[in-house]
Amino acid sequence: MSKKQLPKLLSETTMTKVNEWIAKYPASRKRAAIIPVLTLAQDELGHLANETLDAVADYLEVPHIAAYEVASFYSMFRLEPTGKHVVSLCTNVSCMLAGSEQLKQWFKDELGIEPGQTTADGNITLKEVECLAACGGAPMLEVDKQYHEHLTVDKMAHLIRELT
Repeated sequence: MSKKQLPKLLSETTMTKVNEWIAKYPASRKRAAIIPVLTLAQDELGHLANETLDAVADYLEVPHIAAYEVASFYSMFRLEPTGKHVVSLCTNVSCMLAGSEQLKQWFKDELGIEPGQTTADGNITLKEVECLAACGGAPMLEVDKQYHEHLTVDKMAHLIRELT
């Protein structure tokens, strides 16, 4: 891989944003832009394939493992293709105590999917996440980067059915 690979993967518009993020940091600290650069790449490409992770690392002049560490640590990054809509269900303690297990069961019963799976029509991917930092609104989930809090099974079912 070379530093020239990332511009081949991303549009000119996205590369402009990438370079704007990199410019916010000293040249010796380009690594600090890794999260926004990975986010921009994922927003355009849908997920972060190995080729993309390698290209981001090369562009930022960091070891490849640095991109893999960040992408695999944060639940907001997707390393595999997903459905049209990504639903991230929080199952941390607050959400679990407030009913997230019932929400998760609804996905299994109604859509036939469990965390890590996508509906047969490719419309919805369910992700189970450790925490989305909205404990006061438990149980909650995130759909396409939008938080939905204080959910009941009925409220969530209505929300998900609107996506199909």
